[in-house]
Amino acid sequence: ILITVVLVMVILFISQNIFVPIFLALLFSILLSPLVNFLNRKLRIPNVISSSMAVVTFTIIIAIVILILSIQIGNFSGEIKNIKTNIAIHYHTIQLWIKDSFSISYRDQDKYMKDVRSTSLTTENILSGNTITSITDVLLNFLLVPLYTFLFLLYKNLCLQFLHRLVKKSGHERLNDILLNIKLSVQSYLVGLVIEMAIVSTLTSIGFMIIGLEYAFLLGGITGILNLIPYVGILIAGLLSIVASLSGTAGINIILGVVVVNLIVQLIDNNLLVPLVVSSKVKINAIASIVGIIIGGSMAGVAGMFLAIPIIAILKVIFDRVEGLTPWGLLLGDTIPKLPESELPQKP
Repeated sequence: ILITVVLVMVILFISQNIFVPIFLALLFSILLSPLVNFLNRKLRIPNVISSSMAVVTFTIIIAIVILILSIQIGNFSGEIKNIKTNIAIHYHTIQLWIKDSFSISYRDQDKYMKDVRSTSLTTENILSGNTITSITDVLLNFLLVPLYTFLFLLYKNLCLQFLHRLVKKSGHERLNDILLNIKLSVQSYLVGLVIEMAIVSTLTSIGFMIIGLEYAFLLGGITGILNLIPYVGILIAGLLSIVASLSGTAGINIILGVVVVNLIVQLIDNNLLVPLVVSSKVKINAIASIVGIIIGGSMAGVAGMFLAIPIIAILKVIFDRVEGLTPWGLLLGDTIPKLPESELPQKP
């Protein structure tokens, strides 16, 4: 099993540009399948048209969100000069503190920063050749994902028949159970993420408005979107919000306010939203989640981090229902079983 997993990971890493859009489209097709079924069965709309309507509607919603954020970011770009000025003020304050606390002169500090900048520029020059390729990949995926989603919805019955023919008739009941639970888990997780994103965006925007932060709605929306990436996204959103807070003033109070708002929203998110609307069907422990996110990020960047949890959830559904793989399903789950007395370590 371990050898198979390693081989699959190597193949996915080598062919990530091919498989990432396919996995994203598969998840989105599972999310949109209830809408397609409603249009197809209740309203008697042909499958081709109903699948097209679902994908077009979903794409338009995503495009509207991107457009709104782009306009807001365009308005915010005029504040870059103020941000640089305020960052310089804080930088000099930190330099003074370091000089007084550790007796490191300004010259030594500036020399160290120049070394860091030179290393960063070297890395940037090395990576600059991949910039056009990265932009091309993003644009290509933006076109391929809706197309793949449409094809998955259109040929759903064909894929199901293919899976049934791979399995003996005696295993069809178990296969149907696996497919049903995968569908429920993925749909529950994705719908929960959308609800969580909306609530986190709203709460963060309200909090930023209360503390008087400019561009509260923009930063709140970005926080909600980045929060879709477990564990890592909220840290990035917090740093962006702190940097953005420097557009109006160099005072430390607004920065502390941003930190407090993010902490309060995260407490609400982690203790209420995630257990109620996200983790109700996806029972994965923190270790499996974090390791999966790290592996996904190293293999496919942000898209891999987003895909990690759904893929682990799908694997857990399969492991729990296939004989011989149930220990792996237990390892991924969040249930901590109690060992019987006979298996507990004995005292010397």
